[in-house]
Amino acid sequence: MAPKSLIVSLFKPNVNLNLVAQTTLSIVRVMVGIMMVHNGFDKLANIESFAAAYVEYLGLPFPIFLSYVAAYTELIGAPLVAFGLLTRPAALGLFSTMCVAMYHHIKVAGLSLPYLELSAIYAAVFLFFAVNGAGLFSVDGLITYWLNKNALSTKAKQVMKLEKSFEASSAEKTPVAS
Repeated sequence: MAPKSLIVSLFKPNVNLNLVAQTTLSIVRVMVGIMMVHNGFDKLANIESFAAAYVEYLGLPFPIFLSYVAAYTELIGAPLVAFGLLTRPAALGLFSTMCVAMYHHIKVAGLSLPYLELSAIYAAVFLFFAVNGAGLFSVDGLITYWLNKNALSTKAKQVMKLEKSFEASSAEKTPVAS
């Protein structure tokens, strides 16, 4: 796969041209991105306490380091999702963070839905955007349009050249009436 097509596939959203659906997805993307940012700030406010209460409790190695990874994933990834820039990788990172949060909640309280629900909802929404991309109304959508605009004009020029050569060859074969 060519590097340009890899870049296009990273940014290109799954497109449903229903404008109501695209608008709704954009609203959800922006709201979830905005709401998630505060979680990163909360972790950074007392990183040692978070590391002890959550990461060490799970038995994960390097609790301070992983706490910083989680905090910065939320601080950087959430605005990226809100803007719709690099949405798939940002949403994948946030989905991973929410999976760890769900595991922590299950380990602490079992399958207590009130304790688990927020991280599960966040995980589901971030999984959706990791799979489907940001949608039409996003920076990723603009980048895809810009990258494909040049490719489309190149394809259009190739089609026009083929049509001209076909017309020229057809004119040579057609007998001229005298």
